[in-house]
Amino acid sequence: MNHNWNFASVFAYWEVLAVGLWGTLVLFVICTGLGLSGGLIMGMLRYSKSRWVNYPARLYVEVFRNTPVLVQIIWFFFALPVLTGIEVTPFLAAILGITLNTIAFSAEVFRGGIQSIEREQWEAGKAIGMSYGQTMRRVILPQALKRMLPPLTSRGIEVFKMSTLASVVAYPETLQQAKLIASYEYNPIEAYTVVALIFFVVLLPMVQLTYVLERRFGKSDA
Repeated sequence: MNHNWNFASVFAYWEVLAVGLWGTLVLFVICTGLGLSGGLIMGMLRYSKSRWVNYPARLYVEVFRNTPVLVQIIWFFFALPVLTGIEVTPFLAAILGITLNTIAFSAEVFRGGIQSIEREQWEAGKAIGMSYGQTMRRVILPQALKRMLPPLTSRGIEVFKMSTLASVVAYPETLQQAKLIASYEYNPIEAYTVVALIFFVVLLPMVQLTYVLERRFGKSDA
């Protein structure tokens, strides 16, 4: 109860924290970009009426949605080299775990958004001579994206927070660097408090953006 707070011992290692924040941002950008673009493709496969396309996509989604990201990262780091003989770095293991999980979750967002568009829109596209792909690209997706923006933005926020899981394989992101500082200075309370503050400062504008998107698009198709 009489803890003497000493944040100076944390900020003295600001360069170490800066390296961690950069590592977090790199993970966030790559995993969000690959995860959402892959989710769009997987969501369209999930929407397919062909069992040969739909079932494998569904299996993928269920596997990665129902297993912990932390376990996935550890598995890719330790098991994949044993099974394939390919060396997996901490960075690659984190990218694989977070990205593949993001694809699975965002695929369901895309699938739900596509399904929410009325059947008449498909029929209208077909009536004016559009192919399935043209109707999807020019008619369905532009409308569906308006409904999907808030949950997809929220997913991006989750990816940013999930980057801390990469510390389990010693990838130099923010939490991992805080662990190093805590081990040097024996100040885990201050070190992890600073990590929480860093995430709060970075994520607050993104959270506010999700509120704006929800107000703007949430009821646009009601």
